[in-house]
Amino acid sequence: MLRAVIFDFDGIIVDSEPLILKLTQEMAGLEGWAVSEEEYYRDYLALDDRGIVEHLYASHGKPVDSARRDELVAWKGQRYQEIIRDGLPSMPGAIKFVVELSQDYPLAIASGSLRVEIHHLLTKLGLREKFSVLATADDCRRSKPDPEVYLTALLRLRALPRFRDQSLQSEECLAIEDAPLGVVAAQAAGFKCLALAHSRPPAELQSADLIASEFADVDMRDIRDLFR
Repeated sequence: MLRAVIFDFDGIIVDSEPLILKLTQEMAGLEGWAVSEEEYYRDYLALDDRGIVEHLYASHGKPVDSARRDELVAWKGQRYQEIIRDGLPSMPGAIKFVVELSQDYPLAIASGSLRVEIHHLLTKLGLREKFSVLATADDCRRSKPDPEVYLTALLRLRALPRFRDQSLQSEECLAIEDAPLGVVAAQAAGFKCLALAHSRPPAELQSADLIASEFADVDMRDIRDLFR
């Protein structure tokens, strides 16, 4: 039985990936490196900022300079927070889907973004109170495709009063993702996964349990059938 739903954030709730691409390119440029749009969406999509910088080092054959990594992560975080001060648009259908789903299930976010960013953008969209749990980059040492952020969300959901008498199990959770490595992370945590083709084509999301082009194409009957 489905008992909880955990959402990725960037590219699922908010239309932030084009901005994150631009800032990743600018950040790489500070080191004299370049990241194409194709490379970003293929290699960096599910990574948190630390993972992005570490992947940049690795892809250029350089050992990670931890101090410089942290400087670049701080630079990108500051620039991003300046730009999103007035909010970002939601992905098509996201607000309606979240509001309707929150009437029946507790919701969580499991994301490589920072808590302050997620809290701010959800508040701007009027959705903050719809999510009982936030699991963010602040809480985890390892980036997706490691399942740590999803397992963190699961532990926090289990602490909710509604699960006190009957503990929430991973197989009772649905994750919603847009990145192939995000699907890997969710399934490694034991969740079933709905992939939305917001950022990558369906052919790259075939490992997901369900695939839809966008929220408007999601049929809740198909989701409930997964948990029978």
